[in-house]
Amino acid sequence: MNTEHSLHKYLRPSAKRTANCPGCGNGILAQSILRTFDEDAMSMDDFVFVSGIGCAAWIPSPLFHADVLHTTHGRPLAFATGVKLADPKRNVMVISGDGDLLAIGGNHFIHAARRNIDMTVICVNNGIYGMTGGQVAPTTPRGLKTMTSPYGNIENEFDISALAVAAGATYVARWTVVQALQITKTLRKAIAHKGFSFIEIISHCPVQFGRKTGMGSSTEMFDWLKESSVPVKKAAGMSADELKGKFVIGELANIEKPVLDEELARMRKSLREEG
Repeated sequence: MNTEHSLHKYLRPSAKRTANCPGCGNGILAQSILRTFDEDAMSMDDFVFVSGIGCAAWIPSPLFHADVLHTTHGRPLAFATGVKLADPKRNVMVISGDGDLLAIGGNHFIHAARRNIDMTVICVNNGIYGMTGGQVAPTTPRGLKTMTSPYGNIENEFDISALAVAAGATYVARWTVVQALQITKTLRKAIAHKGFSFIEIISHCPVQFGRKTGMGSSTEMFDWLKESSVPVKKAAGMSADELKGKFVIGELANIEKPVLDEELARMRKSLREEG
């Protein structure tokens, strides 16, 4: 009897276990990503995966049996830009966390979106620095006590997806790890989309965020994500007060604009013809 998982073929032979804590949502996201490849019969040889530093970065590295760049903190989008411009035929997928992409990597994020570089970026938002002790992050809810905000976070948190839209991303969607099948469907659209595709995945971190909020178990946090999710169409008819503490999920932007790598190729062709 073959007990091997159907998605195991996408993992490195040397991958024996993950770096995820028990109950982490990263395993759900990893399977959603690989399910997209499996259902659409896509080859991982056509992709380059890029990640930074943090819990989410361990999803492609070292698990995925593919070309992976595990880069320095806050720099995955800079590396991904270089890969895409050097080899435009390759699909580039960035998988990293809210601390990596939105704190030290914030400027890279807004300019990659502004330039509309043809890549798919998945940001795992768990509202805290989970890997390094539970420090306050750009997405930590106001008032939450963390290792570095013992009296409560007094800063306003980022709405990452709204920031992506404002910066110029041409495809933006948000889901929680509860909506695993929707993640796969959205990822399929994001990969096919020409331009900067951004998917925010709100995940639970029972070890750090869960302790700080008093939600002690992964199942409690899973229920919280489910109960706090509001579809974008329903949210359109709700007030700001009604949406407080809720996650608006679904497709938030899908437009067409000039793509940087295609514009660069067009400019190079024009210069060759003129020369």
